[in-house]
Amino acid sequence: MQTTGHITPVKWEEPAPAEQGGSGPRLARASVINAFSGGIEAVETACEYVIAYVTAKTGTFTGMEVLSGRLDGRDGTFVVEERGRFDDDGTVHCTFEVVPGSGTAALTGLRGTGTFTARHGERSFPYTFSYDLDRL
Repeated sequence: MQTTGHITPVKWEEPAPAEQGGSGPRLARASVINAFSGGIEAVETACEYVIAYVTAKTGTFTGMEVLSGRLDGRDGTFVVEERGRFDDDGTVHCTFEVVPGSGTAALTGLRGTGTFTARHGERSFPYTFSYDLDRL
């Protein structure tokens, strides 16, 4: 099955990293809350990112996000692992995959992958999510 919708960032906290020396790449972390609408309905997610800044404006990230709410009318919670990159114009490209075994309630057995592209300055941005739901 496939579903779509929008992600709206609610909160982004990225503390200044400890001194890492030199002017090269640096690591950072961010705690994020998003709201998903559409096929995935999750009012407040919990997301943690580790970010590698290659330059002041470009880099890559990986993270885990817990989504609690509904997927196409089915209640439950699941976790996605996210990997992506961001360009010097602020565009973020991300793919995500359901962490095996993380689905609860009516989402038990959920498997799936998705993508989103967020352009700098957008209030919300579209996602696509393809999934299977094994009934155990």
